[in-house]
Amino acid sequence: MTTAPAVPPELAETVTRGFARKRRLAFAIPAAIIAYLVYAAISFDIAGLAQRARFDNAAILLSDFWSHKTHVTRDNRSGKMVVAIEGEAKGTYPEGMLPDWVTVAGTTTTIDLGAGHVVTYDDRGASFEVPGYGTIDIRPVDGKPVLTAPEPIPDWISVSANKVSVTTDAGRFSYSRAKVETFKYEPGWELWFFTLDSPFYGKGFGELAALATTGARIDPDRSNLGHMISDFWTNRMWRHGDVAWAIFETMLMAFLGTMTAAIIALPLSFLAARNFMALGIFRGAVRRVFDFIRGVDGLIWTIILSRAFGPGPMTGAIAIAITDSGSFGKTFSEALENIDEKQVEGVRSTGANALLRARFGVIPQITPVLLSQVLYYLESNTRSATVIGAIVGGGIGLLLTQAIITQKDWEEVAYYMLLVVLMVMLMDSLSGWLRRRLIKG
Repeated sequence: MTTAPAVPPELAETVTRGFARKRRLAFAIPAAIIAYLVYAAISFDIAGLAQRARFDNAAILLSDFWSHKTHVTRDNRSGKMVVAIEGEAKGTYPEGMLPDWVTVAGTTTTIDLGAGHVVTYDDRGASFEVPGYGTIDIRPVDGKPVLTAPEPIPDWISVSANKVSVTTDAGRFSYSRAKVETFKYEPGWELWFFTLDSPFYGKGFGELAALATTGARIDPDRSNLGHMISDFWTNRMWRHGDVAWAIFETMLMAFLGTMTAAIIALPLSFLAARNFMALGIFRGAVRRVFDFIRGVDGLIWTIILSRAFGPGPMTGAIAIAITDSGSFGKTFSEALENIDEKQVEGVRSTGANALLRARFGVIPQITPVLLSQVLYYLESNTRSATVIGAIVGGGIGLLLTQAIITQKDWEEVAYYMLLVVLMVMLMDSLSGWLRRRLIKG
């Protein structure tokens, strides 16, 4: 019977200390992460943020992404009635045209919000019949709205000295000194194809197809199909023509900025490559310039240039070009330092000068890297151009910012966001196709 060799005390102590250190690390790392998360929660006031959150307002905004609202407004001073989609003048129903859920009989207007919710405007004021609760009646006394409703008053009815607001699932209602207004939400992006003043509004696909092919001309000077395209393209609510131009402007901004950066960075990268620039001081200076340019974020360059050259898409393209010049200079110079010198020596043996050696011995080797980097940055800059456009006032970013600031046309925000996603997907597919064609042959 053989006995196991004795373990030296020094080795046993070393192994024990190693296990103890690993055990301490196993507890210390999660503890440090938890402590950091607790510190972040306190410093960023997560509890206060949750208290200040307006989830009801967020729900209304999210519903606006996929729906629209129609305003039925009566001026309490003149008695004038206006029915307008999103409350805009360009979405106002013309004289003699109303939605089927609004009925006007003399001085009485009846608004059927559905599911038994009915709002009535009359000479005495306004009332809102809510199923399961009762009738909310408002009459002006000395110019101020006076509420009569079943007690207790629920929290979805807001009452102040000069205004009464009611919010239900069927719609919203507001009564003030100046006006009484009802909002009805309906799914879909209304007036996306044709506005109310278009002769094609409200017609189904079959009717439109018949008008476009065999129907009599509505306008003697042009075909019905041309009339449809014109009314769609010049839609005053959705501005499809302006949006298409903004998308093109954003893509052009990204293309000009990326390609200009590549053209500038390629010759400068030779000065930053160790195997092409022997002077270390000069090479280091060029590299520091690249570091400085890409060390400043593109948004900072955008703000600086917008102050220097004024707003416009060209300013955004210059900002992209400056930022990407530093990134391209670094990646291109690293690609140059990793080329196969044997290929360059083969070209040198033919008696070629430095320019020809670079053209036939260097460029073919780094072309796949160059194209891959340029196409990737082109795809990335398409997204960045949206944000840059919001700052310099150009492209789809400007329209998106304007729609967000108004806080009333959130379906337009959803529309622009969808277009940005589709634009990025298109650029991704295009850059992938070009990469396969140019790099893989």
